[in-house]
Amino acid sequence: MFRAQPPPRSSSRTLLAPPSTCQYQTILHASPPRTECTQHGVKVVKLPWAEAGARFTALFEALAIEWMKASSQKAVAQLLGLSWHEIHGIQERAVQRGLERRKQEPYIDSVREHLPAAEKKIVFDKFHIAKHLGEAVDQVRRKEHRALKAEGDQRLTGTKYHWLRDPALMDSEQRREFLQLRQSDLKTARAWALKETGMALYNYVYEKPAREHFQWWHNWAVRSRLAPMKKVASMLKRRFENIITYLTHPITNATSESINAKIQWVKYTARGFRNKQNFINAIYFHCGGLDLAPSSHYEPR
Repeated sequence: MFRAQPPPRSSSRTLLAPPSTCQYQTILHASPPRTECTQHGVKVVKLPWAEAGARFTALFEALAIEWMKASSQKAVAQLLGLSWHEIHGIQERAVQRGLERRKQEPYIDSVREHLPAAEKKIVFDKFHIAKHLGEAVDQVRRKEHRALKAEGDQRLTGTKYHWLRDPALMDSEQRREFLQLRQSDLKTARAWALKETGMALYNYVYEKPAREHFQWWHNWAVRSRLAPMKKVASMLKRRFENIITYLTHPITNATSESINAKIQWVKYTARGFRNKQNFINAIYFHCGGLDLAPSSHYEPR
């Protein structure tokens, strides 16, 4: 280990450099020049090889960041001889830098500004609409289930996922049970029928009959006396012009679902997180497309 004794000054810095000096740990001691201004207070000269307040050189942090992109924090910490808190701090600072560098530009406003005839080219995702409708059905089910249980009626017990699944994926016994529920006078059955009929919009090829179908469905939904379905119907009507654009541009957000697989990998390799913010930081680190490198290694895009 190579050390250089620092002069006795309060601004002395001790930093860990990359472990590349003949495979020995290298520690740098430096005392950056400082000034004390009556107007601006104490100012310390910025080091070209380390960030303010850092305990590692910029090159060391850059190395750790690149390794963490391919492995877990624990594995990288062991290889670099760092504690959990040190390696976690490197990742946390990297994410913070990336978020600060990220440009904030609203998606829809940006499309309208830069794309000709943007209003006819924005397509609200089909699977998000299905999600809103599914959540509305579940809200109806929960409320109705509580009311039925109070009367000793257990028909909706254990049926939550029946209303959310595709019947084609059920086995024969489940389909028979679900058919009885669907054909009953349950409010949940009405909500499910509204969901399925609403999603039938995507079976249309031509715009005119699709618009007629939606208008008929919307009228049914607002007369259904099911508050969650009425709320979703109102929301879909406000956004309908960019829902029906799917018939012209049949695209979905399905490709981004691959990100979910990467998030699951992040969760698996970490074997869990101590708190939610740590998990969020890890997702930003691996999936956020951020510029994570320390300032001396940062190249603006």
